[in-house]
Amino acid sequence: QVQLVESGGGLGQAGDSLRLSCAFSGRTASSFDMGWFRQAPGKEREFVAAIRWPGGTTYYADSVKGRFSISRDNAKTTVFLQMNSLKPGDTAVYYCAANRGDAYYSQSALQDGRFYYYWGQGTQVTVSS
Repeated sequence: QVQLVESGGGLGQAGDSLRLSCAFSGRTASSFDMGWFRQAPGKEREFVAAIRWPGGTTYYADSVKGRFSISRDNAKTTVFLQMNSLKPGDTAVYYCAANRGDAYYSQSALQDGRFYYYWGQGTQVTVSS
């Protein structure tokens, strides 16, 4: 059973940086793609970033491109989301997710939460102006 546990959320001000971590266990970590999603109060869950594995190709939502960076360290079975130049609009609960790793997922699939099978419990990020 795959488990994903996020950490690193918290409070920040506009312009600050935060780094989120997602520790996964239960399967060979290198065999599936990983993504970060977020959900703000009263809004739909939205895609933030994804990393394809193997290969390491990354994808970002337009709203975070150039500010956020996704990476993973297989040796430590952890995926990171480095968030720079934070804005109040980044306030949300952030979730990491993994797909089944059973097929090649297109870019659009990696940006769609319906194609992810495993989810973490979420970590709150709050950015004040």
